Amino acid sequence: MSFPQTLFQLTGRGHAPATLGNATLLIIDAQEEYRSGVLQLPGLDAALAEIAKLLSAARNTGAAIVHVKHLGIPGGLLDPRGPRGQHLPEVAPLAGEIVVEKRLPNAFAGTELHERLQELGHLDLIVCGFMTHSSVSTTVRAAKDYGYRCTVVDAACATRDLPTPDGKVIAAAEMHRVEMIALADNFAAWVPQASALI
Repeated sequence: MSFPQTLFQLTGRGHAPATLGNATLLIIDAQEEYRSGVLQLPGLDAALAEIAKLLSAARNTGAAIVHVKHLGIPGGLLDPRGPRGQHLPEVAPLAGEIVVEKRLPNAFAGTELHERLQELGHLDLIVCGFMTHSSVSTTVRAAKDYGYRCTVVDAACATRDLPTPDGKVIAAAEMHRVEMIALADNFAAWVPQASALI
């Protein structure tokens, strides 16, 4: 049996990673819940540093930037009225930067994200943020349906430990790795870290 190939390889429909010069930087759910709330992510600090590098480079080069913010449950997860629902200050939007608010994992569902991206005029998206297995994955998969080409930045995403159906735990790092492998199969170009795009 031959070594497996990705669907991109098998179909010849893969694409090269984007560059900040020809793409929109899409930062998903970089919010306080993931640092100090119930959904604390083990890899948050390292991923946040990578997002900050991407954001700084995008601002310095005049690249298009869209921040996605999840509107959670009042008094609960990602509380839109409380501190845990707010943007992490290290990567918070500046005045004039686009912010798209969502209520579902897929940032396209029930939002103006597609319209805002169309206005910016790029088919290529550079995607980072939280959580890898949830909003990042769901949004990247949906982006393909809209005709966008995504590039995911591995080190600029993170997720959390998850319970398995058989009563065990899959560690955050392994869950992240598996989801990145799945996205690289047929949904996104993969790069290891921000420096690959800067």
